[in-house]
Amino acid sequence: MDNANPTILNPSDLPSRRADSSLKTRDDGGTGLFDNLIPHYNYLSDPFDSPVSPSDSEDDSLEDIDAQEIYDLISSISDPEHPLSLGSLAVVNLPDIHIQPPPSPRSSISTVLVEVTPTITHCSLATVIGLGVRVRLEQALPPRFRVDVRIKKGTHSTDEAVNKQLGDKERVAAALENGTLMGVLQKMLATCE
Repeated sequence: MDNANPTILNPSDLPSRRADSSLKTRDDGGTGLFDNLIPHYNYLSDPFDSPVSPSDSEDDSLEDIDAQEIYDLISSISDPEHPLSLGSLAVVNLPDIHIQPPPSPRSSISTVLVEVTPTITHCSLATVIGLGVRVRLEQALPPRFRVDVRIKKGTHSTDEAVNKQLGDKERVAAALENGTLMGVLQKMLATCE
């Protein structure tokens, strides 16, 4: 075990939509601290979504997915070394999740960027954690999203090498064919809702 005594956050300190309802809004409609973290834009229609009949919904727009929803998807992933979640270990943090809008009006593909902060600078399982986050998001998000998981710059001794591995589609595909690694990932993702 690389970090036998990690810093553990209290679950009540983790970001949650339930906490948002207790916040008082300012006169301009904002809540203050996190106002500028979530970009405001509308998604274009996803060509892979099945058509929605008018009887199913009165609103034909796609449901927006924000950074809080992404955080909710990945914060409950279990750490491979500790019996704790990535959220409680502050490996994933709400300010480190960015949703980038489609690059052009003709595209419907948005990118979800998650920057992971390992518990220690020489964490040997940083690539596995990043892979677990990537797999969780690729399984949970609609196809209109591309997933980019990186180690936050300066938080790991070999962050550039780990980011190169996480960004290489062929390496990721090869890793997902490894039975032992898939067993570790399944154990990590078993705690997700």
